[in-house]
Amino acid sequence: MSQTTPARDSLSDDTVDGGRSRTVGGSRGFGLLLVITGAAGLLAAWIITLDKFKLLEDPNFTPGCSINPVISCGSIMKSDQASVFGFPNPMLGLAAYAIVICVGMSLLARASFPRWYWLTFNAGCLFGVGFVSWLQFESLYRINALCLWCCLAWVATILMFWYVTSSNVRNGFLPAPGWLKTFFEDFTWALPVVHIGIVAVLIFTRWGDKLWA
Repeated sequence: MSQTTPARDSLSDDTVDGGRSRTVGGSRGFGLLLVITGAAGLLAAWIITLDKFKLLEDPNFTPGCSINPVISCGSIMKSDQASVFGFPNPMLGLAAYAIVICVGMSLLARASFPRWYWLTFNAGCLFGVGFVSWLQFESLYRINALCLWCCLAWVATILMFWYVTSSNVRNGFLPAPGWLKTFFEDFTWALPVVHIGIVAVLIFTRWGDKLWA
């Protein structure tokens, strides 16, 4: 995972106004990470969307990832939390993860973007990780069920958030002290690992052996 953290993202030569007007690209590893995480999230959102429509057509339909009372995608899909904005949540994911793939492909093609673009992208990732954190809480302590495809989307979103944030900190687009920039240079991988690890601990603490019952 550490291979996806570039020593420094590629910069254009038009650096003016203290670096605020320069454009920034990214390493091949960073671009690949965005493509892979975007594709993983898109796959999860697509499958959940298809199953949601099947469930609307047939209330007795059982999604393939409904394995037991705990790992039950059907329970998640039938909940109010599954349509927070008035439509199935994964439909939002279809658009959001497609954008992530486009950004990753652009970086692989050596494109570079200005500060406002990266901060907007970072804000979108922040919304995404905040939204999935809320869904994690609702899944564990309100709906009392877990969706494996949702878990894949959670992991993808957490990874992209931390790596995009790291890129913006290291390139000076987000204000941060020197020690934090150095930390992101060397240990970006540690943040998503710890984040995902905490979620995993909460899941096993909540259900334990019931996950496999």
